[in-house]
Amino acid sequence: MKNGLIIGLIVKKIMKKLLFIGLATSLLLTACNNGRYKDLTSGETIKLEKDESTGLMVNSETHKPVYIYVDTKTHDTIYGATGQVINGSVVVKSDGKYKYDGDDEYKIKDGDYKKKVDGDEIKIKDGDTKTKTEDGETKKKQDD
Repeated sequence: MKNGLIIGLIVKKIMKKLLFIGLATSLLLTACNNGRYKDLTSGETIKLEKDESTGLMVNSETHKPVYIYVDTKTHDTIYGATGQVINGSVVVKSDGKYKYDGDDEYKIKDGDYKKKVDGDEIKIKDGDTKTKTEDGETKKKQDD
C-alpha cells in the first residue's frame, strides 16, 4: 500500500513537470512565430498575411498594407507592395521615416493578375475586372 502511494506521488510530480514543459514550449514557439517580422513604419513586431483582393502583404491584425518590413529570421528588408528584397535600397528621410528608393514605379504580373504603379496612379487587372486609382479616386470596370 505504501509503494502504491509513493508511485502515485511520483507520477503526479512527473505529470506536473510535463505540463509545465509543454506550456513553456508552446509559449516559446508562439513568441518566436509572432516576432518574425518588423514593420519599419510603426516599429512594431507583426504577423503578416497576403490580402487576396490586392495581393499586398498586410498586418494580420489590422489588415492594413505593410510598406516596408524586415524578416528578422533572414535579416532581409522587404518591400510590401511586391515582396521584393530591397536590402541596401532603403533610405531614412529627414522626418525619420523609411522610404524605398525605387517605389515610385513598379509592375506585377501573376497569371491573370496584373498591377502597375506609376507614382500616384495604380492600375489593377484581375481576370475580367479592371481597377484604376488616380488622385485618390478609384474606378472599377467589369469586362463583358
